Amino acid sequence: MPTLNWIGKDKVTNHHREVPFRTLERKYTFGDNTTENKIIHGDNLEALKALLPEYEGRIKCIYIDPPYNTGNEGWVYNDNVNDPKIQKWLGQVVGKEADDLTRHDKWLCMMYPRLALLKELLSDDGAIFISIDDNEQANLKLICDEIFGAGNFVGVWYWYRSATPPNLSYKIKKNLEYILAYEKNKSSIKYKGVQKTSKSDDPITKPQNTFKILTFPPNTINFKGIDDRIINAGVYGTVKYPNKLLNDIEIKDGKNANAVSFENRFIWIQETLNEQIANGTIINCSKQLVLSYKKSNYDPEVPPNLIDESVGVTTTEEAGKMVDSIFDKNKVFDFPKPPSLVEYLINFLCDKSSIILDSFAGSGTTAHAVLNLNKQDGGNRKFILVEMEDYAETITAERVRRVINGYGEGKNAVKGTGGGFAYYELGEPVFADDNLNENIGVQKLREYIWYSETRTPYTSQALNSYLLGCHDSTDYYFYYEPDRITTLSHDTLNIVERTAEAYVIYADRCTIDKEWLNNHHIVFKKIPRDIRRF
Repeated sequence: MPTLNWIGKDKVTNHHREVPFRTLERKYTFGDNTTENKIIHGDNLEALKALLPEYEGRIKCIYIDPPYNTGNEGWVYNDNVNDPKIQKWLGQVVGKEADDLTRHDKWLCMMYPRLALLKELLSDDGAIFISIDDNEQANLKLICDEIFGAGNFVGVWYWYRSATPPNLSYKIKKNLEYILAYEKNKSSIKYKGVQKTSKSDDPITKPQNTFKILTFPPNTINFKGIDDRIINAGVYGTVKYPNKLLNDIEIKDGKNANAVSFENRFIWIQETLNEQIANGTIINCSKQLVLSYKKSNYDPEVPPNLIDESVGVTTTEEAGKMVDSIFDKNKVFDFPKPPSLVEYLINFLCDKSSIILDSFAGSGTTAHAVLNLNKQDGGNRKFILVEMEDYAETITAERVRRVINGYGEGKNAVKGTGGGFAYYELGEPVFADDNLNENIGVQKLREYIWYSETRTPYTSQALNSYLLGCHDSTDYYFYYEPDRITTLSHDTLNIVERTAEAYVIYADRCTIDKEWLNNHHIVFKKIPRDIRRF
């Protein structure tokens, strides 16, 4: 398998293992107090590591819209990987070589460890979707093949970011973006096809969903809003409901001067149409049905799985209008993704209780999409957003608040979705100078010890018990007291509450002979803390 090399790669391929664990400090809860939705402000590399103890292997769907590395530094999400936080990180991790990095090297160094952590968070039946454009699409494909496995590559979706097609000018307008998809384990066919079939698509019970040809005699159709002209045969209408015109037609005085034949999903058959015309039924054809169809969507160079209005996905232009409306017609974010795009991706594999993660949250589109879906079907999907920029509160979280409560006025008012979220900041590291950071509290220490041993989420136990829980027939104990040294001895073995096949016991000291411990299937582990203060 071909691999990609760049300056600094050797420093970042395993860096995700060196990222320190930090705590997540809840600042407030908005809406539903029982919510499991999270918005996290902080470096997404450290935030992803902080999520591991609770979420490793639990995330069903990840969608990220990382910087495209276009060289554009003029918008709110710096796209040239020159953000001071990233520059500082590159200097610390890559070292002096960072001075020689191109912007592509920097981008790859930034992305690689983040993708590695995202893979650890994915469930075995989960998938990741990544938006990108031409600047880094090829590089992204190669590093994702390396991290997720080329065999787990699902495919590339294509999305027109703008409804306005490119034109010939001195500057090429890039209108096509890509969405790369990888499964954690390639084992399904759930991504084939665009829409799920249902009874409403049955051509026997629902004949209007089959394609038929109807022929309309001269002067039987009113073409509203269309001047006298010749319209050539071809595909017209809307993307969702295209009309195939089978012959050229001449329009005079707003009516068809010659017979016209259309192919579409008509409710009527030809006999019914003839009866309706004989009875004087007026048939209208709007301008949209014959003139407004975007021919570029049938460009043979565009792959057939193009994401567009045919599956309910809109453009970044429409998304921009939506975000402006949410923020009272104030432009707060450039080039947001539409919620419909993320909804489309989520629906590929998520059930009503899945967890969806976005570690480049931006304006909060992913949360908007999850809330929309829950409102539509009463689901309980959960979202986790991570945003490192300072607008995490003023834009990301604020948008989610307004979506939950409703926004807009008058006929443009949009009802709230309901729901809630908890807002977090990155807290202190779990370790300080190679010792457990006791400032984070007993509960956080217990969570970390449990996760480090079992790689499973911690289920809260009573704090008056030293028992952390049982995993693979082994009971784990954290014999810890904040203000005194603990010693595992024959006298203190009463901390063991029940019989298990094996035991792992953390304490500061142990006075029991190793042979005796082995014979009783007990493993002692020293609590890594600075005991000089006692």
